[in-house]
Amino acid sequence: MSRPEFPALLGREPLPTPDDYDEFWAEALDGARRHPLDLRREPVDTGLSAIDVFDVSFAGHDGRRVRGWLRLPHHRTGPVPAVVHANGYGAGRLSPIDDLTWPAAGFAQLLLDTHRQGGGSTGHLLEGIEDPRTSYYRGVFVDAARAVDALRSLAEVDGSRVAAIGNSQGGGIALGVGALVPDLVAVLAQAPFLTDAPDGIRLAAQGPWLEVREYLSEHPDRAEVVARTLSYVDGVTSARHAVAPGWISDGLDDDICPPETARAAADAYAASVTFREWPGAGHEAGGTADRQGALAVLRERFGIGTAGGTGSDA
Repeated sequence: MSRPEFPALLGREPLPTPDDYDEFWAEALDGARRHPLDLRREPVDTGLSAIDVFDVSFAGHDGRRVRGWLRLPHHRTGPVPAVVHANGYGAGRLSPIDDLTWPAAGFAQLLLDTHRQGGGSTGHLLEGIEDPRTSYYRGVFVDAARAVDALRSLAEVDGSRVAAIGNSQGGGIALGVGALVPDLVAVLAQAPFLTDAPDGIRLAAQGPWLEVREYLSEHPDRAEVVARTLSYVDGVTSARHAVAPGWISDGLDDDICPPETARAAADAYAASVTFREWPGAGHEAGGTADRQGALAVLRERFGIGTAGGTGSDA
């Protein structure tokens, strides 16, 4: 499938890792952890009998309240493995009964309400884009790292078995958490956004990368500062700091997060990684089959056996 190619506003190579990357994130995480976690949860009456759902909140970036759905398998005999889960651009945490795969598999799931997203909200990618310290995603990555702390504070969770997962924007966030939290057991990034910004901006035909392309087309003199800001949260940078085994997938016809961007993250991934490409697939990156494969990886990493999955390794 031929795809249009747009000007290389940030060049054609993945962004370099900033010299102060470790110090930058240590400062951001330290700033959040100066605030008590203050985890709160209230049960939600969903009508489900096999899954318990709670409306939770905790202190995230600079102490702001971060909300999410905590889902637990109802029939559990002890602490269970857990996933921090982030959704795609604008989705937030959706309904309390959406996306039940992970608790149905026996995991605790903390699905994040990404800061000020939900209800189709868009436009956040450009917030603070000219300064890494005010970048929207600096706070979002810290919120997600604090979500790991929140899960580990729960008696129902086995804190030694926690993974970060997500699709699209959530995949980029999961890669970021994998770089910031050194003792996760797995990172799953399905069709990850925020990854390989130069190629994303150059090759995407729709989706959030177009916001940056339009901005840089109007302000070409700001390309250098935008590149520096994005380099702290780019999935390729995060992949270079990966410790936990990873799962990265893409659809070869994806015009929102072009497959070249996921491939760059897989190539840069510093730990072991399974990379799945799905011919004929778009942004769903293999859909149900991709989810089955990701579930198999999680079950193996959590030490509870494997489940079937198909796809082609690349």
